[in-house]
Amino acid sequence: MVEFKLVEAMEYSELHDFFVVNELEVSDDETIMTDLVKCWKLLDGDKLVGGIALAKRGGEFIIDGIAVDQKYRKQKHGKTLLDTAIAEVIKNSGKSIYLVARAPGFFKTQGFKEIPKEGAPNFFECAGCPQYGVSCHPEVMKLDV
Repeated sequence: MVEFKLVEAMEYSELHDFFVVNELEVSDDETIMTDLVKCWKLLDGDKLVGGIALAKRGGEFIIDGIAVDQKYRKQKHGKTLLDTAIAEVIKNSGKSIYLVARAPGFFKTQGFKEIPKEGAPNFFECAGCPQYGVSCHPEVMKLDV
């Protein structure tokens, strides 16, 4: 039986390339100040199979990236990553957590609700992306914890 290990990543850079390979839009020249809280990576032995970045923008907690390798999806690894970040928000007295979802169905099953982007912290950077509204129709979502 395979044992997966969830470990804290020391730097966001440990997840950057993984997020890009798994089709998350990652910008190296973000115009909005983001304060990284923590990152975690899910390992199968030494292989990175999942990751999540928890950050704060405008004083609010956000998921600044979450991905699971295609071969490892549908095995509850996304839930494990998300639950870890949510526990950290609660530990830090957070009341809610926001994200921009390319796959909102998963997040809806985890209790997130779609909200107007105007009701979220300023982290909706999608409008300048060439995929926005063409092949990508993201939803801004919030979970009250």
